[in-house]
Amino acid sequence: MVVFAEVTGWIAAPIIGALYLGRYLDKVNDSEPWYFLSLTGVAFVISTIGITITAGKYISQIEKENKLIIKNKKETDKK
Repeated sequence: MVVFAEVTGWIAAPIIGALYLGRYLDKVNDSEPWYFLSLTGVAFVISTIGITITAGKYISQIEKENKLIIKNKKETDKK
């Protein structure tokens, strides 16, 4: 559940921010849709990087847990 929440946050937060900020800047500068599209692209990159970092963190955590399980199993088998 925690992983799902983190990944969803990395997707939703940048996109929602880009949506509102892009539309606001386009209205103020009369440059529709350029700010919106540019910020959406930046939000996509931020989301991708955030998801990659989160996935890497959880993969490392799972690998550590697996090594600990294997180590404990080897110690139990020796006895």
